[in-house]
Amino acid sequence: MKDSGARPLVPSLMFIALVVAAVGSLGAPLITSVATTFHVSLDSAQWTMTIALLSGAVVTPVLGRLGSGPHRRAAILITLAVVVAGSALTVLPLPFAWLLVGRAAQGIGLGLTALMMGVARDHLPEGRSEPTIALISVVSIIGVGVGYPLAGLLTEFGGVRVAYGLGLLVTAIAFLAAWRSIPEAPDGRSARVDVAGALVLAGALFLLLYLTSQKSLWSHHRTAAVILAALAALLLCVWTVSELRSKTPLVGLRAVRHPAVAGANIAMFVGGIGMYLLLTLITRYAQTPHSVGYGFGLTTFVAGLVLVPFSVLGFVAGKLTPRVRERIEAPTLLAMSAAIVGGGFMLFAAARSNLAELLVAMGVLGFGVGSFSAAMPGVILAATPQSETSSAMSFNYVVRSVGYSLGSAVGGLALAAGTDPGDLFPSDGAYTTAALVGIVAMAITTMTSLAIGRLRRVRADRADDRLARATAEARAKKTADARHKSPKRDVIGPSAPSLVTDAARTGAVDAEGRTRAFGADNGLIRDHRHTSTDPTES
Repeated sequence: MKDSGARPLVPSLMFIALVVAAVGSLGAPLITSVATTFHVSLDSAQWTMTIALLSGAVVTPVLGRLGSGPHRRAAILITLAVVVAGSALTVLPLPFAWLLVGRAAQGIGLGLTALMMGVARDHLPEGRSEPTIALISVVSIIGVGVGYPLAGLLTEFGGVRVAYGLGLLVTAIAFLAAWRSIPEAPDGRSARVDVAGALVLAGALFLLLYLTSQKSLWSHHRTAAVILAALAALLLCVWTVSELRSKTPLVGLRAVRHPAVAGANIAMFVGGIGMYLLLTLITRYAQTPHSVGYGFGLTTFVAGLVLVPFSVLGFVAGKLTPRVRERIEAPTLLAMSAAIVGGGFMLFAAARSNLAELLVAMGVLGFGVGSFSAAMPGVILAATPQSETSSAMSFNYVVRSVGYSLGSAVGGLALAAGTDPGDLFPSDGAYTTAALVGIVAMAITTMTSLAIGRLRRVRADRADDRLARATAEARAKKTADARHKSPKRDVIGPSAPSLVTDAARTGAVDAEGRTRAFGADNGLIRDHRHTSTDPTES
C-alpha cells in the first residue's frame, strides 16, 4: 500500500539516513582528541572508529531481516533509541570503556539505511520511490563529509564531549522524526529471524573487520592473523550452507546468487576498496606536516573542510542520477561512476602540489561515489522482490563495509611499505603507489559493471526470443486447430449450403442446385434456391 503522506515521509527518511551516517563517522576526526582527553594511545583511540563499523556491520543483516518483516517500525524505533542511549554515554563524564560502549551503540544505527530504503519502496508511489532510494544511498555516504568538519570545529572550540553532544542532539531529533513519520510495514510478511545464522554471520564479520582494521596484527602476529582469517572463512562457509537450507534465511542467498545481484555486490566490494582508499589518502596527505617535504599540515577542522567538495558533488550526483537513468541503464551508469573515481585517483597521483588540486580530486571522488551509490540500488532491486528490499540492501551494505575496511587497510599497508625505518611518515612516492592500486581496483569495478550490463542484455534478448517462439507456436497451434476442426453438417441448418457444394461435386445435384439422384420430394436434400418452408412443397 502506498502512503498518502509521502511528502513528510521523504524528508524523514533522508534525515535519519544522514544522521546515522554522520554519527557513525564521528570517531575518525576525533581520534587524536580522544587519545589526549582520555590519556590512551592512538591505537586505543582508533577503536572509537573501528568498534562503530564493527557493530554496524554485525547488526545490519539482522536489522535487514527485521525490516523485511511486519515489525519494521518497531525495529527502527528501538534501534534509534539504542543510538540515542549510546550517544548519551559518549557525552557523560565516564571512563574510556564506556565511550567505546557508546560508540558501539551508535554504530548499530548504520544498519538503518537499508530499512529506510525498504520503507520508501513500500510506501511511496513508484515514480518517487526510485529517486528517493537513490538519495538515501547517497546521503549514507556523504554523511561522512558532513560529520568530519562539524566534529572538528566543535572539538577545537569545546572539546571532544561537545562534539559527541552534537551526535546526541541529532539522534534524538531523528528518533522523534521516525516516531511521527515511519508507517507500519505491509501485512503478510514473515517475522522469523534465523538467530543461529545471525550469530554465525556476526562472528565471521567481526573477525573479518577486526583483521582488516588491525594492521599491526599482520606484521607482528602473522600466524595468529592467518588462523583468525581461516576461522572467518570457515564460519562464512557454515553460514552459507545453513542459509541455503533454512526456510527463513537471514539473507536470501538464492536471490543474492542472481547474476545481476552477485555482480553488483562484487562491484560494490572492489569499488568500496578503491573509494575509501582515495578518501583516506587525500585526508591523510592533507594533514601531513610541511616539514616532511609534502603535505599541508591542516588541522582537524580544516582537513574536514577538504571533504566539503566530496559531500556537495556527491549530493549533486545523487540528484542527477535518477534523470540520467532514464537514458542510461544502471549497470552502465555504475561503470561510468567507477571510471570517474578512477579519474580522481589519476588526478591525485599526477597533481597534488597545492591544496586546490586536492580539492578537485576530492570533488571528482565525491561525484563518482555519489552516482555509484545512487545507481547501485537500481541494479539490485531490479532483481529483488519488494518484500526483500531491506534484506538485499542490508547485505549490500555489509559488502560495502567490508570493502571500506579493506580500503583503509590497503592504504595503511601501502603507506607503511613506503615508510623508511625510523621515519614517522611515508615517502611522497608511497602515495603514488597507493593511488595506482586504487586505479586497478576501479578498473576491475568498471569491467564488472559492464559485464553486468552485457549479461542483462543477453538475458533480455533470450527472454524476448522465448516469448516470440511461444507466441509463434501458440498462433500455429490455433491455426492448426481451426483447420482440423470438422464442420457440423446439418441438413437444414446454416451449414446446408456447403452440402449443396458437396452434392454437386458427387453429382447428386446439378449446377443450379436441383436434385438429381434422389428426386425433389425425397426429403433428404432440398433445393436451396427456395426459401419457403411450406409443407405442401414436399
